[in-house]
Amino acid sequence: MCRNCRVFCVGVGVGDQKLLTLEAEECIEESDLIIGAARMIELFADGKRPQFIEYRPERIRDYLVEHIEHEKCAVLFSGDTGFYSGAKALVKVLEESGIAVQILPGISSIVYLAARLHTSWEDAAICSIHGRKQNFIQAVRENRKTFLILGKDSGAMICEKLEYYGLQNLKLYIGNRLSYAEEEILTVQASDAKPENFAELSVVMIENPEPSRRVCVHLPDEAFIRGKVPMTKEEIRTLSLASLMLTRDAVLYDVGAGTGSVSVEAALQAPGIRVYAVEKKAEGIELILANKKKFMTDNLEVIHGVAPQVLEGLEIPTHVFIGGSSGNLKEILRCVRRKNPDARIVINAISLETLKEVMEAAEEGLLQEPEIRQITASRAHKLGDYHMMMGMNPVYIVSDGRIDG
Repeated sequence: MCRNCRVFCVGVGVGDQKLLTLEAEECIEESDLIIGAARMIELFADGKRPQFIEYRPERIRDYLVEHIEHEKCAVLFSGDTGFYSGAKALVKVLEESGIAVQILPGISSIVYLAARLHTSWEDAAICSIHGRKQNFIQAVRENRKTFLILGKDSGAMICEKLEYYGLQNLKLYIGNRLSYAEEEILTVQASDAKPENFAELSVVMIENPEPSRRVCVHLPDEAFIRGKVPMTKEEIRTLSLASLMLTRDAVLYDVGAGTGSVSVEAALQAPGIRVYAVEKKAEGIELILANKKKFMTDNLEVIHGVAPQVLEGLEIPTHVFIGGSSGNLKEILRCVRRKNPDARIVINAISLETLKEVMEAAEEGLLQEPEIRQITASRAHKLGDYHMMMGMNPVYIVSDGRIDG
């Protein structure tokens, strides 16, 4: 549907109208209709033109289609239109309807706070947890500077997570009501931060003087908190994770997670990976939680129960690792295939009985083109004046399913 109306997505900056670009100011002044959330409309309500309070793309499109009398419309967005902005979704909806759109940038709250702190932002990690769940803990752990855009009531969650993961030595720079007359920038130690330090909409820079410098995520067995629950040894763990070929946005089930070694290493690969560690033993659950806390893998969720029953309520997996199936291998595979026929699956088999189940699963079509490797690793142990190689149990690594690039 083609219309003559020109629509401009305008970034109005942090809030103070003095921070508007001249182009944005002229566009708003010349428009015969302004649209936006109530907070945006209040900034520019002058009684000169009609207003439509709305932020949902489809409702905005429908309104424009129904009111063809308007020739120039300014849709207002806080901050910058290209930075965690609703402009992205609106542009898509309007262009699909044949409505011409132009985008005008603004000054984001991150840029504003960085300027106030006399620091740069190009060398920082940036996360928005305003209306979304994001693994900011990994960003904080790995970067000297991390900017967070917070939503309502996010302050309590920030304080809680920093305390839980032992990150209380970090420094927080909290920007409240930026650019307004009541602007406030607080500098507090994480250990002293309180929910009331954060306004309804805040921006925070977290400073970590000693970020992790690790490039390749690989953890020795000794790094994990261990008990009597079996753990996938590091040689097998490394090859199994390589066979999984995880993507940055993977959803991984770790079935029979044990101590959580595979779950933790998988979660550390990228902050966008979501890991569900499924374990039936209470001792295993305690160990996984302890290792989750130790390695600050906030993108790891621990699930207590028996597969496949507990898998039904989880989000659809892209990848599945089965380290222990308790004799339910084929039932687990059926569940996974129902949820995602293309899921990438890696199975560790130690006993011949498990390998037999693998072959039966292949015959029944639950595994399509399984690749099977047998891995035998040895470690040197000192005996007197000599070092002897001590072999570990051979393990079959079975991989199957689509490989994403």
